[in-house]
Amino acid sequence: MNAFWVTLSASVILILSIASLPLLNNNNANHFTYLLSWRSCSFLNEVADLLVTNGTIYTSDDTLPFADSMAIRNGRILRVGSYSFTKALTRPWTKELNLDGKIVVPGFIDSHVHFIPGGLQMARVELRGVNTKDLFVDKIRKAVANVKHGSWLLGGGWNNDIWGGDLPMASWIDSITPHNPVWLTRMDGHMGLANTLALTLAGISRINENPNGGAIVRNNDREPTGLLIDSAMKLVLPHIPDASVDERREALLRASDHALKRGVTTVVDFGRYFPGSLPEYPWQDFSDVYKWADLSGNMMTRVCLFFPMETWPRLVDLMSKSGRVLSQWIYLGGVKAFADGSLGSNSALFHEPYADDPNNYGLQVVDLDGLYNMTLSSDKSGLQVSIHAIGDRANELVLDMYASLVSEKRNRDRRFRIEHAQHLAPGTVARFGEQSLIASVQPDHLLDDADSATKKLGSERAERGAYLFKSLLTNNAQLAFGSDWPVVDINPLKSIRTSMKRIPPHWEKAWIPSECLCLKDALKAYTISAAHACFLDKYVGSLSPGKYADFVVLSTSSWEDLATEVSADVEATYVGGSMAYSIKPDVKRE
Repeated sequence: MNAFWVTLSASVILILSIASLPLLNNNNANHFTYLLSWRSCSFLNEVADLLVTNGTIYTSDDTLPFADSMAIRNGRILRVGSYSFTKALTRPWTKELNLDGKIVVPGFIDSHVHFIPGGLQMARVELRGVNTKDLFVDKIRKAVANVKHGSWLLGGGWNNDIWGGDLPMASWIDSITPHNPVWLTRMDGHMGLANTLALTLAGISRINENPNGGAIVRNNDREPTGLLIDSAMKLVLPHIPDASVDERREALLRASDHALKRGVTTVVDFGRYFPGSLPEYPWQDFSDVYKWADLSGNMMTRVCLFFPMETWPRLVDLMSKSGRVLSQWIYLGGVKAFADGSLGSNSALFHEPYADDPNNYGLQVVDLDGLYNMTLSSDKSGLQVSIHAIGDRANELVLDMYASLVSEKRNRDRRFRIEHAQHLAPGTVARFGEQSLIASVQPDHLLDDADSATKKLGSERAERGAYLFKSLLTNNAQLAFGSDWPVVDINPLKSIRTSMKRIPPHWEKAWIPSECLCLKDALKAYTISAAHACFLDKYVGSLSPGKYADFVVLSTSSWEDLATEVSADVEATYVGGSMAYSIKPDVKRE
């Protein structure tokens, strides 16, 4: 039917143009034919193939924040506005999506994920939420029963703070894993537990010195307990067999399905890159997984890829040959480095020592001169730079570095990013706005950190500078929301609620209530601001004409309920105007 009407319309226009030629002289005839051809093409391109209507559409576009209808063609938005305004672009073959009053928002952009590791973790031992030592041990016991002797048992997601704070040790699991090396990462990715067999395979004993930027946790006799922090993890990681290409491809598909169920249509992927891991891993995933998925039609979410900063010349070379936009699915972002570790692992870098570890200020996980030189080279080459910083001292070091770089080169649109920006010293917040920096933050981290931050930093110090979302916005910083999945689950609606309520588990009141956001600010941080933070605001982030029709249908019809309680679920996710997920089991993906 579509083809019939298109052919008929074009044929009528062509016949009229030819019939009119004898009435014109040669010059006018040529011009008239050209004009009709151009207008006929324009006319056909302005016909919508999908009309989304009868809803409350929040656009994240300040020029028209709300609408009730949206016209789409070939995966892009033609018009947004009233029903009559958008209906004018429809024809008999145009499909119509009746929202039945439901709220629609732009597809969520998760500004910080480790996408393939998240997909891999879904098939491994899941320790997230384990709240006792006994349950931890029982999970390992059950998992190892299904693994053949000699094979590695891998898993992660544990958080010692929720079972009282005691760190796990190899002795907890040695008796039940005598034939299998084990590696279990903490939820933040900055600490891992190896059993004794794994330590032996890696050659780790009491005689090993701590590597730069890392630590081997020891008991009173200097014997390793099994815990390795930050760059010390590289002592074990090379001994773990790499996931196969097929396993990583399956991980991408699992991760994509999971993201779409949560309304995420674009992710900023920092890859399999953690302190101690090989910088080659993200490049392997780019060539073996992402390019394969793009060419084979298996991409389901858009991705913006960041690579380890030490590989910046390779990214510059790739961009010079292919540009930044490889397809509608894959975008080359920039480079990332680390300044410190994490709060949960006592390796975030602070000006003052940890309250529960008075001789420890955290870890500076990279040589500052080396980091500066790599950052300078990356910036001079036009790459976007992103640096992980959690502690207040680490954030100041990165802010100082970014300021010195700007002073050495003429002004341009850099969009420097600080990943996490969790703990900020007095006076630091204003610098984000003054330096036009992106604060790439993860609201759900505060749910896990509220109790531990008070314990590790002291209540006054923690409340003075932790997760200052409102202050950052007030000081004109660009705020981009993400999850850091698989550190925490990928769930924008939950994360938006966290940023608005800030009520940790088992708490009755908000943690630092003055930093709570309103719904619109939180939505923008997951949509248009997140797109701006990775230079994708020309393509996604708002429901605006010309952009991809990536949108999410929510389960609620009440904007008031959404603004007060965020009491909604994802009913359907559309990518490029096609349904990629529906909560209804009888509805198939388009």
